[in-house]
Amino acid sequence: MTDAEFDLLDELYFVTPFRVLLEKTALPAPELLALLGRLLEQGLVRYYWPDPDTELAYEPTSFGALGQDASYLASKEGLLQHNTR
Repeated sequence: MTDAEFDLLDELYFVTPFRVLLEKTALPAPELLALLGRLLEQGLVRYYWPDPDTELAYEPTSFGALGQDASYLASKEGLLQHNTR
């Protein structure tokens, strides 16, 4: 796990909208989306859209269109990896 992935998981203990992650991480939007996409592929993060209760299955083809409107949460596996580092 990279330092950027670790820092991002640190922000995802609760469902967090993309715009809040932009503010807290100070990463450019394309870089943050790419990082979230990698974590979603690894099963370390879950994402929700159009509301914080509707979880979406990760699909790389649709993620780019929805990524900035979604909210994110670390998965159980993501929290375990984050806490054992």
